[in-house]
Amino acid sequence: MEGRRFRRQARVRGQTILPLRSTRLSNTISCWYCDLKFCRFNEPIYQFGQKYARFLRAWFAVGVGFTLTVLFGVTMILIWESVATLCLSDGSDKITDLFSSLLIGVNPTVFGFTMSLTNVVYLVVSTLISVAVHEFGHAVAAASEGIQLEYIAIFLAVLFPGALVAFNYELLHAKPRSTALRIYCAGIWHNAVFCAACGLLLLLLPNILSPFYIHGEGPMVLGISGNSPVSGYLSPGDVIVSLDGIKIHNAQDWVEMAISLEKQTLMNSESKVMQGLLTVNRRTYCVPSSLVEKSVTVLLMSNQSTCPDEHFAFVSVPCFDSSAHSSNKEAYDIQRINNNGYCLNSADIVKLNSCGSLWTTGDSRSSCICSENELCLSPVQMSGVVWVEIMYRSPYSLQCMKLENNLTAVESSDSGDNCHKTFLFVGDVISMARSVSMTSFQPRFASPFGAYLADMLEKLFACTFQVSVALALLNSLPVYGLDGESILEASSFYVTGLSPGRRRLLLQASLFGGSIVSCLVFLRIFLIKSWEDEVILGGMKSS
Repeated sequence: MEGRRFRRQARVRGQTILPLRSTRLSNTISCWYCDLKFCRFNEPIYQFGQKYARFLRAWFAVGVGFTLTVLFGVTMILIWESVATLCLSDGSDKITDLFSSLLIGVNPTVFGFTMSLTNVVYLVVSTLISVAVHEFGHAVAAASEGIQLEYIAIFLAVLFPGALVAFNYELLHAKPRSTALRIYCAGIWHNAVFCAACGLLLLLLPNILSPFYIHGEGPMVLGISGNSPVSGYLSPGDVIVSLDGIKIHNAQDWVEMAISLEKQTLMNSESKVMQGLLTVNRRTYCVPSSLVEKSVTVLLMSNQSTCPDEHFAFVSVPCFDSSAHSSNKEAYDIQRINNNGYCLNSADIVKLNSCGSLWTTGDSRSSCICSENELCLSPVQMSGVVWVEIMYRSPYSLQCMKLENNLTAVESSDSGDNCHKTFLFVGDVISMARSVSMTSFQPRFASPFGAYLADMLEKLFACTFQVSVALALLNSLPVYGLDGESILEASSFYVTGLSPGRRRLLLQASLFGGSIVSCLVFLRIFLIKSWEDEVILGGMKSS
């Protein structure tokens, strides 16, 4: 998610970036800028700041040290990444990924995400909260120093929203330089503290809600998009148990496991094609010979086929003793790249009995159980197509709730087997996973809105955490128009031995260089990295 929030500062005859004192409170409207000013909270904030002035000065003094440390760290990252962008160094993908994930909330290796209307609402609400906390820090810091607020304003510059607080310039100018530094660092400091509070609440949320919710025992379906390929199987209230036999604990596991399965399939298919082999899925089915005779025979080349829609290529595989094979293999290799395959409807095939996995855990039994008039067929692994077994249960269905109520405590441990269901999905597993809205919380009591409440709290805290981090980092950038500009100006007076003219020149050079470097880094994050990942992913799929 993006957290761009610009703090607008007025200038005093080109000599300072401290806010001007307003003689008349009026709103501004133009083609590129509009704002809304209000002074309703001036007096309450001033009284609060004066009442706890001693404590607040110490509080914001700690914030100065924290903010200057963050500003220095962000500057070093900008310099490092700008060098990498200019191809003078290989840079560090880990640093880029960490910085970009903190700044925009998205790992640069996973682009192409979509923003739903619900997520937009969370983003707007969390942004309003984070900006309010940021500006409240500036306002309280000024009040604790005895500086009266002129007004508080929210604005829209071009397409970028933001907020600002205007101080009494004459009083601020008469104060020591450390006063201005405490005031300008207060916003970043408050965002950092608020971010830590949201993170702590996220960690403690499962414990706080434990009397009413179960957490970490399987993600529950909240909603399914209309075009989801699993809309006919899953319903709101269902709980995912496993993907391909791997236990799924929460909503994050659901998406991460889908991505992992997709990557494994793509990498495996690509490597086998390069070796001149065909890759078949580890699942096998006993298909009647009559059905095979009616199918269309196709020639398989490089893990590709010409089967029509909803049909997949299957190949005949020999029967093996399961003890001769390892359980950790992903697919079975056919040693010739030119093989005849059979185009069969996957919906019909998955209903048939399995002739045994090509590599099951070792025992003395034969893995092939097909009759003489059946063939053991296995689907050819195609790029972008994943075969995954999804197990789920419906704990809130009427039948399962009756079974649970009627069974004793000893029997209840086995009652879930009557409510467990399994189906096989074939297709784009990542798109399938993202088409289902999940929550890691399961209500202990059946309620139509119970699951949504916990999910709303979790997403609001997570989104506010991310926006607060982004807001703090953005305002730490040494660029024009943000808090970093004000902090650099206030800090420049501590550089002794420079004339006022050279000090201003140093400040402008730092801001200009910081703005250029920031643009280069953002270009690297948004364009270069995304382009590289699209090329890699496209290359894997084309293979």
